[in-house]
Amino acid sequence: MFVYVLRRLLTAIPTLFVIVTLAFFLMRIAPGGPFNQERGLSPEIKANLEAQFGLGDPLWLQYWNYLTNLLHGNFGPSYVLPDFTVGELFAKGLPISVQLGASALVLALVIGGTLGIIAALNQNKGADYAVIATATAGSTIPTFVIAPVIQLLFGLTWSLLPIGGWGNGALLNKIGPILTLALPQMAIVARLMRGSMIESLHSHHIRTARAMGLSDWSVVIKHALRGAVLPIISYAGPAAAALLTGSVIVETIFSIPGIGRYFVEAALNRDYTLVMGTVVVIAIFTIIFNLIVDILYAVVDPRVRYD
Repeated sequence: MFVYVLRRLLTAIPTLFVIVTLAFFLMRIAPGGPFNQERGLSPEIKANLEAQFGLGDPLWLQYWNYLTNLLHGNFGPSYVLPDFTVGELFAKGLPISVQLGASALVLALVIGGTLGIIAALNQNKGADYAVIATATAGSTIPTFVIAPVIQLLFGLTWSLLPIGGWGNGALLNKIGPILTLALPQMAIVARLMRGSMIESLHSHHIRTARAMGLSDWSVVIKHALRGAVLPIISYAGPAAAALLTGSVIVETIFSIPGIGRYFVEAALNRDYTLVMGTVVVIAIFTIIFNLIVDILYAVVDPRVRYD
């Protein structure tokens, strides 16, 4: 296992290099620049600004300088927010996005998984149909609809939650964004768990366990759940990477100062370094969580071996 983890970490280096290279040159191919939208900017001032940030250098030299700075943990300055570096923006926004994303993921796995098990144990009964209907509705309603509904009901109508804002991390300010992020994931996890649990309950080793007189609790929790949880683990890796790196829609609607909204704003404003920093963070999260998924697979299923 150690050799496998080491090998995966080593293969992550060229993967990150390819991602950074593609993102860097694709950003530069796109028309426009970070200072093209500045109104009333004379050509001389624009040239001075580009020279200050090295944008007048040959493209290969800009690429080399960016890679060198990145290897030293320096994401560079933000072109659109000149008072901050990209690292400072991430240091402030990433913990907020991680808090919301991790809470939503845990909520989705616990509640969605429980609902999926209940539906599987009551297949083709009322509880099963209720879970399927709720999960189908939850997975088809987009977050840009869920978020305003939560604001309207819990904020404006019942005055139970703030409509938006971070509020220095107050619990009430987190509930709306976490629910918005968790509900679609909850629906997907419930459907995945239901299907895999039904398949697991009909497998040969479960029939053998029942024939040996084991209790229903032991059969479901110790034996059926172990095989049924594998598709959830596979799904949780990419879902965690997506949730923990922030959501553009949720953070914009609830006015949350996370990093999710940076990606779109930076791309629209041609803030090269901020876009590159966001790409690197998302790529690192994706690689790490995919590796965690592979390790958990081997832990849950002893038949899986990587050595």
